[in-house]
Parts: sequence; structure tokens; C-alpha cells
Amino acid sequence: MSKNVLLVITHGSEEMEAVIIIDILRRAGLNLKVAGEHEIVTCSRGTKLIPDLLISNIDINDEYDAIIIPGGTKGTLNLTKNEKLIEMLRKQRAGKGLIGAICAAPMILSEHNILKPGQKVTSHPSVKESLITYSYMEQRVIYDEGIITSRGAGTAIEFALYLVELLVDPESAIKIAQDIVLD
Repeated sequence: MSKNVLLVITHGSEEMEAVIIIDILRRAGLNLKVAGEHEIVTCSRGTKLIPDLLISNIDINDEYDAIIIPGGTKGTLNLTKNEKLIEMLRKQRAGKGLIGAICAAPMILSEHNILKPGQKVTSHPSVKESLITYSYMEQRVIYDEGIITSRGAGTAIEFALYLVELLVDPESAIKIAQDIVLD
């Protein structure tokens, strides 16, 4: 049975991160839905994406195997204020579901106390100071206690493949990497 994954976007989200993650997770056969704050989302570089559903229409009782947040400074700041998303992330954390955040998005987890004290985390260098109270690392992808974080657009493929390893299996991640001629 395919696992359910939710990826959230808003105005200012980093389009490379969003699209790369969407593509790779769908290649892995995951049931991925893109939820947006708006019917048409204008990303950080002007690319327009059409979400599958609106965050405001999500039933808070819906369960996801993973909730993923692409970065982008403006998108991160917008999503930090989305109370429904924060409630979903808290529920995801309490239920031991996977949470992924790349680039500036780990700030959302920090600001709303979703990260645990001492938890290993990484992010885009521009937001490092906001995460310094955690066990901040400069590795490209970090997985610790149910949360996977990554540095930015340049690490989005590695991040997405690690999600495939966690949600499907390592062999699927290897096959996708070969199919897209990563190596």
C-alpha cells in the first residue's frame, strides 16, 4: 500500500525544492498531495504552481506518513503563520510521523517547538543562527528522531532520495537515482 505524503507550499516557496521533491516522491510511487495556501501559488522565482488542495480544506484528522515543507525565505515566513499547518505538524510529531523541512523551512519547526532540545538539524546557511540552540550540523541531509532536514535547492535531490529510503526502501532510492542519471 502506498504511503500518504503531504507537501505544503505558499507564495514564496522555493520552486526547485518543491518540484524536485514532488517528482522524486511520485516516481517512488508514493501518494503525494500538494497542499497550498492559495489556489495558484507564486513561488520564489515567479514560477506558478497549482496545488492539489488547499491547506484550509485539509481535515486535521487526516493522517500522513510524512509532511514535507520546501523552503524559500518568504514561503517559510508565510507558512510559519499558518495555524492549521502548525497544528498538523504538532500532531505529526506526536504521532511519530515523519516531518521533512529543507532550506529555511526548519525555522518553522524551531519557532513552534516541534524540534526537540539537542536535536540534530541543518538548514540553509542564511537561517543557521535561528537554529543554533539545536545540534546544528552542516551536512547536506540530516535525519534525527523523525525529522529530516536539508540545506537548500542544491541538496533537494539528496533530500528527496533520503525520503524515498525512509518511506519506501533503499533499493527504490537507488533505482530512481540511476533512472535520473544522478551518478
